[in-house]
Amino acid sequence: MAHSPEIRDRVRRLYVFERLGLEMAALQCGVSMSTAGRWKRESLDAGDDWDKLRSAAILAGGGIEAVARAALVGFMTQYQTTMDALNENPDIAAEKKVAMLASLADSFNKTVSASKRVLPETSQLATAMEVVQRLAGFIRERYPKHAAAFVEVLEPFGEDLVKCYG
Repeated sequence: MAHSPEIRDRVRRLYVFERLGLEMAALQCGVSMSTAGRWKRESLDAGDDWDKLRSAAILAGGGIEAVARAALVGFMTQYQTTMDALNENPDIAAEKKVAMLASLADSFNKTVSASKRVLPETSQLATAMEVVQRLAGFIRERYPKHAAAFVEVLEPFGEDLVKCYG
C-alpha cells in the first residue's frame, strides 16, 4: 500500500518533534512499523538522520538536562525490556542470569555515571546500583549456590530502589 508524502512527513514529525516512539508515530498515522522503519532508514541513507534531529530538538527545547534525561529514559526502557526477557526465559541457568544481570548493572552504572554530572539527582540511584552490582559479583564469586535466590529477589528490589532514589 502506497502512502502519501504527507503521511511520511507526519510520521517523521511525530517521531522527531513530538518525541513519540516510532511504533506509536506509525500507529497514529495508520502505517505499519516496518514501513515507518523503512522510511527512517531511507531518510538516513539520504542524509536525513531522524535520531540526530530528535536529539537536536530535545536539546533546543530543554537544554542538556533534557537530553540527559531522554538518554537515561531510553536506557531504562531497554533495561526493563532486558529484565523482562531474563525473567520470562526459564531456560537460562541461574549462574548465567547473575552474570548477565551483573553486566546489565555495569551498563546501567556507566549510563548513570555519565548523566550524574548533568543530573545530580541520579547520583543516589547510581550509588545504590553500584552496591547491587558489587553484591551480584560477590554472590557469583563466593556463594554461587545462592545465585537463584539472588535473581529471584533482585528484580523487585531493583524496582524498590528506583522508587526510593528516582
